[in-house]
Amino acid sequence: MKTTISQVGKYTDQEVTIGAWIANKRSSGKIAFLQLRDGTGFIQGVVVKAEVSEEVFATAKSITQESSLFVTGVVRSDERAPSGYELTVTGLEVIHEAVDYPITPKEHGTEFLMDHRHLWLRSKRQHAVMKIRNELIRATYEFFNENGFVKVDPPILTGSSAEGTTNLFHTKYFDEDAYLSQSGQLYMEAAAMALGKVFSFGPTFRAEKSKTRRHLIEFWMIEPEMAFVDHEENLQVQEQYVSYMVQSVLKNCQLELNVLGRDTTKLEQIVGPFPRITYDNAIKFLQENGHEIEWGEDFGAPHETAIAESFDKPVFITHYPAAIKAFYMKPDPNRADVVLCADMIAPEGYGEIIGGSQRIDDMELLKDRFEEHQLSEETYKWYLDLRRYGSVPHSGFGLGLERTVAWVCGLEHVRETIPFPRLLNRLYP
Repeated sequence: MKTTISQVGKYTDQEVTIGAWIANKRSSGKIAFLQLRDGTGFIQGVVVKAEVSEEVFATAKSITQESSLFVTGVVRSDERAPSGYELTVTGLEVIHEAVDYPITPKEHGTEFLMDHRHLWLRSKRQHAVMKIRNELIRATYEFFNENGFVKVDPPILTGSSAEGTTNLFHTKYFDEDAYLSQSGQLYMEAAAMALGKVFSFGPTFRAEKSKTRRHLIEFWMIEPEMAFVDHEENLQVQEQYVSYMVQSVLKNCQLELNVLGRDTTKLEQIVGPFPRITYDNAIKFLQENGHEIEWGEDFGAPHETAIAESFDKPVFITHYPAAIKAFYMKPDPNRADVVLCADMIAPEGYGEIIGGSQRIDDMELLKDRFEEHQLSEETYKWYLDLRRYGSVPHSGFGLGLERTVAWVCGLEHVRETIPFPRLLNRLYP
């Protein structure tokens, strides 16, 4: 019976065949232990000299790390094993013998591992991170599909930007200027006017010359947009979505969380509602706790971390000054100098994972914002049309997938959260 490591539990005490690679091995005289992986999981294969042919045992002793083979054996239940099972090997058929695999069980430096990212992905830890990333993506589609959202794909090449062109990658689109998208939001607003509730999931690009552990040049964003939804309702959707994702990981990725040594008690607390603090009160809190920051300044990583440490759940910072936020955010009707927006700050020092707001729905006010931000009305004419023809209150947000993966996995650096990270000085592999 040919199967995969993730499915061996269906075949306890039966003989199966698995296509696998040798992740590691050790032997002691008359017994060899093969650490096998097949992409779906990891399992130990035990080869006992007295129970197999001389040829099979010789192969088990000589097989090299990352060689590929078909392994035949009997599935045994084993409570000590991470997966709950191990394989008593009866046969080995080598497919390809790997020579001098560069990533050995010894310690390697980060730069070496990043240079070999195409191979580093095979390790148990990186495998766990990618499986959790996949679960967050799966839960995202499930949440939005179950809540009546329609998936829409905004363009990656754009002629305008959502937040100004300072940090955009410029390219030529035949004879026109174009940019790699930093957000699909403006297009998602158009989609929401057609379909009501929509979400996108795609790559975004920021040409920021930043080397912090929270930044990538290319990352993936989930961007929902909702017609007839105000600021308060927007926050509730964010709470529900983030709670849903985290609980899905807890339900479906316990093995991977154990591999990473993640303290799951902290994740178990991630159920809405989430605490909120206004920008005004956040500034006051920071000043009282020794931070040099004035009203009107944006928060950096140390500020976000200090605020987050007061809570054991994600916290919303709401009502930022209009001057430091994007042109499309709706002013608070009771106070024109702040906008109806919120950043969601993850616990444990992982920083902002969501930025969202209610959007301006008044055409004249939006025109004023174009002037203030020196944006061409001609370039954004289509965006104005959304206010010209059947404007409604609408809101949305963007969640950065990689920062969310880093937080859920408890990773030190965001570079481990994406298969092939693009960093300031890294475009290889």
